[in-house]
Amino acid sequence: MAGDFWFNTETHEVEEGRQSDWSKLMGPYGSRDEAAKAIEKAKARNKAWDADED
Repeated sequence: MAGDFWFNTETHEVEEGRQSDWSKLMGPYGSRDEAAKAIEKAKARNKAWDADED
């Protein structure tokens, strides 16, 4: 959908509208900036979850 932004986990690029296979995408996000920060957010969440398991 146009206006939705996706983070491509393979290329580490932001796509406007879903252009790649869904298995390589995170999103949709409401803005380009939010999509660009998606991987950092996911890494931070994973780190927090790992810390909670200890």
